[in-house]
Amino acid sequence: MNLSHYWMPFTDNRRFKAKPRLVASAKDMYYVTPEGRQVLDGLATLWCVNAGHCRPRIIEAIRAQAGELDFASSFSLGHPLPFRLAERIAALAPEGMGQVFFTNSGSEAVDTALKMAVAYHRLRGEGTRTRFIGRERSYHGVNIGGMSVGGVPSNRKAYAGTLLTNVDHLRHTQSPDNAFSKGQPARGADLADELEHRVIPLHDASNIAALIVDPVQASGGVLIPPQGYLQRLREICTRHGILLIFDEVITGWGRLGAPFAAQHFGIRPDLMTFAKGITSGAVPLGGVIAAEAVHRAFMDAKGGGIEFFHGYTYSGHPLACAAGLATLETYEEERLFEKSKDQSGYFEQGVHSLKGLPNVIDCRNLGLIGAVELAPRPGAPGERGYEAFEKCWDKGVYVRPIGDALAFCPPLIAERKHLDQIFGTVAEVLKSLT
Repeated sequence: MNLSHYWMPFTDNRRFKAKPRLVASAKDMYYVTPEGRQVLDGLATLWCVNAGHCRPRIIEAIRAQAGELDFASSFSLGHPLPFRLAERIAALAPEGMGQVFFTNSGSEAVDTALKMAVAYHRLRGEGTRTRFIGRERSYHGVNIGGMSVGGVPSNRKAYAGTLLTNVDHLRHTQSPDNAFSKGQPARGADLADELEHRVIPLHDASNIAALIVDPVQASGGVLIPPQGYLQRLREICTRHGILLIFDEVITGWGRLGAPFAAQHFGIRPDLMTFAKGITSGAVPLGGVIAAEAVHRAFMDAKGGGIEFFHGYTYSGHPLACAAGLATLETYEEERLFEKSKDQSGYFEQGVHSLKGLPNVIDCRNLGLIGAVELAPRPGAPGERGYEAFEKCWDKGVYVRPIGDALAFCPPLIAERKHLDQIFGTVAEVLKSLT
């Protein structure tokens, strides 16, 4: 097989093609390589295979739907599945959030939410509210809007001249003082005050449309919000008429033991994005859930015609919606959100069992998301983390390197034996690194 023609995303293509890591099949918690070797999926592949791989109900739903209705547009036309799926999602969403707009990915969902926020304020006669606030080290996808509000430096630097200019960023929440915190750090809620004390006075609230936050900054390195931090952001946004957007592409669908992180933290945002776990990764699907007040501004606007000039060809795709319905049924039937919550304590023990091993400078976790951070090698940041990732793969465990951090995010079906394998293998590898 010739590997040269596929330009792989977010990959060191030259390094990968010199030493490829290929998978041929997958089932439940494991990948199988072309050579027949099993590799435990310790990251739900890319934070998304929450129900595990190749689950029967999801597979059969996709197969049956492909033979019944392959595609129908959602532009002034409809088919039953997106309406059914939206109803199911609304029933799981925080109270007062009952309107679902479908996209094809988390990146599209973020840009959709940003456009909704600006349009909402314009409809209410506050058209000057066009500025967005993001956070350092937050990841909000790779479309122009998402990269602009995101704060991952490597994602931004090559496109600096094309990013939105009406964006400011809050500081991230990671602090050496909170190293090795179990769950949410006790210190740091006051970091939220930067929004009210610096950013709002600088730009004036009348010019700010929305603040977007990923409740756990997963792809930015697994940064856990301090106790009270997100609640304080909610209060400040409410006080100044700024919409709060929760990017739940990773934290949604049981990762913190509830349908969404918003419920785990007891917060109702104004807009909420989702993707990944809605189909357990089987078919691309994303979306935005809007609070009733936001949706009502569009529906109550004067005049007729299209209320929101936005959409994608494949919004509400039949196969994606069939996979989404089957995935939600799998979560419910197997009580996977509850299982996630039950396993979080043992997962926490596993993450923090790595404390004290060579080069480990932090361990952090919340729900079934965690990371161990390694000291960078002088002059070669990221190399120690990448070597650990490669060695874990060779030993039969897949975890993700984010710089010099290794991220863990197993499928919700993970049992204690799987967690033991993940953290036992990582510990073995860390002891071998120089």
